[in-house]
Amino acid sequence: MNDRPVFVIGCPRSGTTMLQLMLHSHPRIAVPPETRFLVPAYYRRRKWGDLRVPQRRRALAQWIATDRSTKFRELKIDKDEFVQQVVEGPGSLGSVFGTAFRMYADRFDKVRWGDKRPSYVKQVDMLLRLFPDAQFIHLIRDGRDCVASLKEMPWYTLDSFHAISTWAEAIDAGGKLRRTLPDDTYYELRYEDLTDDPMTELKKLCHFLDEEFSPAMISPREAASVAVPQHKVWHSNTHREVTRSRVGSWANRLEPWEISLCEHMLGDRLESMGYELSGAPKPSKEHITTAQKTMQKRKASRMRKHMRDRINRLREPSPVAALLTSRQRSLAGVPQQRKELTEPV
Repeated sequence: MNDRPVFVIGCPRSGTTMLQLMLHSHPRIAVPPETRFLVPAYYRRRKWGDLRVPQRRRALAQWIATDRSTKFRELKIDKDEFVQQVVEGPGSLGSVFGTAFRMYADRFDKVRWGDKRPSYVKQVDMLLRLFPDAQFIHLIRDGRDCVASLKEMPWYTLDSFHAISTWAEAIDAGGKLRRTLPDDTYYELRYEDLTDDPMTELKKLCHFLDEEFSPAMISPREAASVAVPQHKVWHSNTHREVTRSRVGSWANRLEPWEISLCEHMLGDRLESMGYELSGAPKPSKEHITTAQKTMQKRKASRMRKHMRDRINRLREPSPVAALLTSRQRSLAGVPQQRKELTEPV
């Protein structure tokens, strides 16, 4: 039985919520609304101490279940039951996270769980440490449409230069993953192809996931009422049928200078992904310089964070990899759950 976790990744506004709902409509896969506990808890993992000790797992589980910043409430699972299952489960960071998602899947009597956060595209290395058997689906959309859509989001407070950088970073990260990960671990899918012929693309996706195709995936509207919180009004399109109405809409949503800058800064990446350039005139030197500086600053910030994490890996107080699925335990050389340290709970 295949129970590998599934992660949906990509640049924000690439259609990842639509794909989340398509996957959630499959009879064996559950993909919840976005939560906010996995990344911060990972980067603060030294704070939680040795998770092989039940008392330390209890502390982490209680933070996940009760802190408002984690959005645990979106899972709609019982807090006390979650804490208890964590305490009784394997002593690793990934096991604590995986227990929450597994309980979400149990709500729907499904055997596999997934998670969707666009920013994960730059954090696959971390996710593979937590879930060594994970599969990744990278949804790619025309960068000009992503930039246009990001600008219109109420939660997006940065400028067009950052939006352009965001798409470039996602494409570059995907290129590295394509070169380094096995074919059964990483899969790329274009938004435009998915909306043009959902059945064909979803059948190919199911083959990658080693699952039977389900026709329910083509019309995921019903799943939206479960897996898309009502307050996220910017995801209103997910409550309707799959549509191509926004494909190429960048031409009317971006300013002429933004189109020029997108095609200058992203041109090679766009063409490599099969997107045609409009032939817009070259942007101003000032805009090019600002875009280049923005990309450089963002890269420097990522490198600093990466170096801090590499140092922290030398001082980890407990195992990181999940030990919940059969493949996770096999990869760890632990056919059965290991015995744990004892301490009063």
